[in-house]
Amino acid sequence: MKLYLDPGHGGTDSGAQGNGLNEKDITLKIAQKIQGILTNKYENITVKLSRTSDISKSLSQRTNEANAWGADYYMSIHINAADSAAAQGYEDYIFSGPSDTSRSATYQTIIHQEVMKVNGLADRGQKKANFHVLRESSMNALLSENGFITNTHDAALMKQASWLEKVAQGHVNGLAKAFNLKLKSTPAPVPSKPSNPVPGTLFKVIASSFKLKKNADERVAFLHGKGIESFVKTTIISGETWYRVQAGAFSTRENAEVRLAEVKKAGIKDAFIVAENDLASAGNAAGGNPPPPKIGNDSGNDEPPKRGNDGSDVPANSGNDGNNSTPPPKNTPDLTIFGSTYLSPEQMNQFVKKFNPSAPELGSFYQKFGAAYGIRGDVAIAQAILETNYFRFTGDVGPEQNNFAGIGATGSGKRGASFETQETGVLAQFQHLYAYASTKALPGQYPLVDPRFHLVDRGSAPTWTSLDGHWAAPGNNYGQSILNLFEKMIDSA
Repeated sequence: MKLYLDPGHGGTDSGAQGNGLNEKDITLKIAQKIQGILTNKYENITVKLSRTSDISKSLSQRTNEANAWGADYYMSIHINAADSAAAQGYEDYIFSGPSDTSRSATYQTIIHQEVMKVNGLADRGQKKANFHVLRESSMNALLSENGFITNTHDAALMKQASWLEKVAQGHVNGLAKAFNLKLKSTPAPVPSKPSNPVPGTLFKVIASSFKLKKNADERVAFLHGKGIESFVKTTIISGETWYRVQAGAFSTRENAEVRLAEVKKAGIKDAFIVAENDLASAGNAAGGNPPPPKIGNDSGNDEPPKRGNDGSDVPANSGNDGNNSTPPPKNTPDLTIFGSTYLSPEQMNQFVKKFNPSAPELGSFYQKFGAAYGIRGDVAIAQAILETNYFRFTGDVGPEQNNFAGIGATGSGKRGASFETQETGVLAQFQHLYAYASTKALPGQYPLVDPRFHLVDRGSAPTWTSLDGHWAAPGNNYGQSILNLFEKMIDSA
């Protein structure tokens, strides 16, 4: 199949504008993502873009090029606009000539349905029009209008890389179904060792262990500079304290081997994998009795981790700006779940995107519900980061579930709860935290969406570290792992 993919506008023609966005930029991003998915994952398809950069190109140039190339299908990607800021949603068009039973109409129906499954937009329906690219293209053609740039709801989605990816995937799913595209076959990996010999086993990628924490911190900084997330975990071996640099924990050895290769390619030749049976249903908590470490090169004086020496809360502002004048709460094992949110939504989002540029921007939800329930929103997002591997969803829970805290995911492939929107998923996490932290009735500002709220032993975990054995079972170091991530967020703010 030959697909002519046309990102609308470009160059001196910005297309629609609104909410700080230009149509020409968004259409190009979506089209490039569609091309990438199709060429990487499907057989026997060639994709030609009308433009691959911000250049001007007339409508006639586009259709003439598609016709001369002999394309089998013409797909034009656009973003809508209206005088009324209330107008919102998705719609698509075919040429006004063909009947409702034509092949063009059939393709439209299939693609429309697939896009609507994933884009989170209001459905404005399937339409017909006398647009140039639909009329002058000699093959069947479709023009999609992916939301209104003049609507604050739709525009907020357009600013999210994850949403652009979903929209692209929806178009791909429609094309694959309409044209019976076949996925490329890949040989199944043949592991040299058992993939997961014992239920609950985690395969952890270790980028060396050090006697001095400052050297472990330097290794973490080096890996972060290479785009590889990692953190320092303190472990006791034969009565001695070691600072282990962990660059990921995976439920299968195959995935761990992929990360190990990335770490070694970055220059850490002595990296290795350890298998530890210390993960239960939720989170990537670390613990257990590790084997003797492979040791990095130490020098200088030992610098222990910086921690507060008491469990008191330090007043903090609500995080509405990027220059907080009050100090962050002391990161101690007794840090309470209830408390103020210190980091701003922008600081939360920026931290996550350092490790996963495609992560959804959820900081505003964590601030909003943190204020509503009196819960530390920035520590709560650290919990979500831990649960989802920086919103990559490498465990049982999938991104489409909007379940950022593993609610109901009890291991052995049980995926847990699903929520209709990202906002609802974050709300459920806060309600679940509230159930653990308090015996009081849930505030009535929002409806109860946590399906397991009434299964919680109310008030049994007022601090983050007391979530061990409750939220995650056995969950050794689950709460401390959350606090370690929160400390990294504070340090990077």
